[in-house]
Amino acid sequence: MRIGVDLGGTKTEVAALDRAGQVRLRQRVPTPRSYAGVIETVRELVEGAEAELGEAGTVGVGIPGSLSPATGLVRGANSTWLNGGHLAEDLSAALRREVRLSNDANCLALSEAADGAAQGAGSVFCVILGTGVGAGIVLDGRILEGANRIAGEWGHNPLPWMTAEEHPGPQCWCGQRGCIETFLCGPALAADADGEGARDASGLPSRTDPAAHAALARHADRLARALAHVVNLLDPEVVVLAGGLSNMAHLYEEVPRLLPRHVFSDVVRTRIVPARHGDSSGVLGAARLWS
Repeated sequence: MRIGVDLGGTKTEVAALDRAGQVRLRQRVPTPRSYAGVIETVRELVEGAEAELGEAGTVGVGIPGSLSPATGLVRGANSTWLNGGHLAEDLSAALRREVRLSNDANCLALSEAADGAAQGAGSVFCVILGTGVGAGIVLDGRILEGANRIAGEWGHNPLPWMTAEEHPGPQCWCGQRGCIETFLCGPALAADADGEGARDASGLPSRTDPAAHAALARHADRLARALAHVVNLLDPEVVVLAGGLSNMAHLYEEVPRLLPRHVFSDVVRTRIVPARHGDSSGVLGAARLWS
């Protein structure tokens, strides 16, 4: 049995897969906002799943941020209470076995490449469009971690081909200006339509007012520009969109239409598709860290 844990900012989910990859158990609980609370919650979820199913399993955990290859400490997590912690070691000690950790977007990409929207593709770029913007890369069924374990941190590159109105771009929490995340995340789209302070973009596609239409058009154009950089560099077979904004159906028409303007090719065959497993992909991919 393979057990996966998705350590999100607001919820923590556990799932158990059998040898055939079928889900035998799933459970969600609120994520505690303390390091010690996270360790205890993960221990309780894993041990509870094993007790219910009567079988022990391997454990993989998807986390926001990544582990530094120099120190092994968590860094870059928007769940800031995780940063600076020996999370892999502490979870392994709490569960009395090796625990494998990877970035949550990497886990998402692994799941979608295995039996999701990108099944059968040799190269997959999987994007999370939510309160933040991240991505994971899977090549031939394996996560590309990178030498610095930051492969896929596409949201902290600058938005390409900025217009005069866009330049130099908003200040990002990472310390830079004009990051892709500051243009494409949900709160940025909401603020573009409804002004500073707006954060919920989920209702924009159903609106008929000019402000909503214009903001959605700018967002699709910016997403196409940002993905064109990825296509020019990585040339993936499939781009999978996940996260709350991936539910906006117009993206799957508009972005493929706009993408060829910026891709250095006479043809663009890259497929852009929604995640098949939705917000469950992360926990399923975490379990697959032991594939």
